[in-house]
Amino acid sequence: MKVFNFFKKKKQPQIDNTIHAVANGEVINLDQVRDEVFSSKVMGDGFAIIPTDGTIYSPVTGTVKTVFPTKHAIGIEMDNGVEVLLHMGVDTVELEGKPFEVFVEASDRVTPETQVAKVDLAMLKEAGKNEDMIVVFTNGNDIKDLHITTYGNVEQKDQIGTVDAK
Repeated sequence: MKVFNFFKKKKQPQIDNTIHAVANGEVINLDQVRDEVFSSKVMGDGFAIIPTDGTIYSPVTGTVKTVFPTKHAIGIEMDNGVEVLLHMGVDTVELEGKPFEVFVEASDRVTPETQVAKVDLAMLKEAGKNEDMIVVFTNGNDIKDLHITTYGNVEQKDQIGTVDAK
């Protein structure tokens, strides 16, 4: 005889809330970024990586919502609704996309295994631009907890924290 499962809780699918290094390099606090808009957290809280090479991966699992026409920034929405902005360099919009090769477009699924861009760091340096790869969580009112647990030297795709939605 089959027993009814009325009172059994259905398992909710596990949502990946992990944050990963977008590049080889050094994870720094957002307040160390040499740009007032990011360091003052006007755009949201997060972190930055000073990269040692220009291979850039997604910091999270989610869906690409936007790739800026100047290729310097990519917006991603995590499955838990948290919005992520990956901003490549400081004041790089002025470069009109020249140092960036982007491999994703809106509606693409990404994971920390997805290479989203290649950045010509030498070109950034030549142009006098800061090469920090900035990751900001832009819908702070919808975030319950943001924990960046790893600072210092990392390799791309290393887990460096978690973010939970309300």
